[in-house]
Amino acid sequence: MSADPNRKTLRHFYCRDALWHSFERMSEDLDRGIDELVNEAMHVFAREKGYLPTENEAPRASGGKATGSAPRRPPPPPPAPSRSGAAPALRAQAPELPQPVRSGGGGLQPTGEAGTAPPLYLLFQNQKYLIDKEQFIIGRGSKSSDLPIRDGNISRKHAAVIRRNGSYYIKDLGSTNGIDYNGVRIDNKRIDEGDVYSICDYELRFTFR
Repeated sequence: MSADPNRKTLRHFYCRDALWHSFERMSEDLDRGIDELVNEAMHVFAREKGYLPTENEAPRASGGKATGSAPRRPPPPPPAPSRSGAAPALRAQAPELPQPVRSGGGGLQPTGEAGTAPPLYLLFQNQKYLIDKEQFIIGRGSKSSDLPIRDGNISRKHAAVIRRNGSYYIKDLGSTNGIDYNGVRIDNKRIDEGDVYSICDYELRFTFR
């Protein structure tokens, strides 16, 4: 078994058509991916049957018997008092600052500066969309996306086109199926004239004309 409980691996299995259609309807009504719903259903069923631990149980052994309760860590000691006798004040957490743009790597964030970016257009299914905002969201959610794609394989917020300092970038927003460019999965990239990106079975073509 993998040491990482959150790791996902592509599986192939047979499913009744009626059950799959029910999950498709649930995906549309709940605005969640089918794979997310299937994983949640499997998790609930395995936990009810005792094959996954509850909050106060350790994982069961391969024979199906519990290995006992997981030891609890003792609570951390209270902070030491200052010399004046009063407890030290907690330090306020500093707000996160936007990361610099890097083409081909992580940490792409808009800064709110429009710069002198020329108009960018997105061609999708014979429609032409003007990118006229700092962050243009592409995803399955009809309310949370500027370009909604109603497909269970598309994440609710799948990708974003970000305008920064006169350039545009496409950024993966932690989606399940990612973004492909020339057959390679990418995290983010500067958009150039004529670039074509693939999200699942859909093509996104960009032009400045």
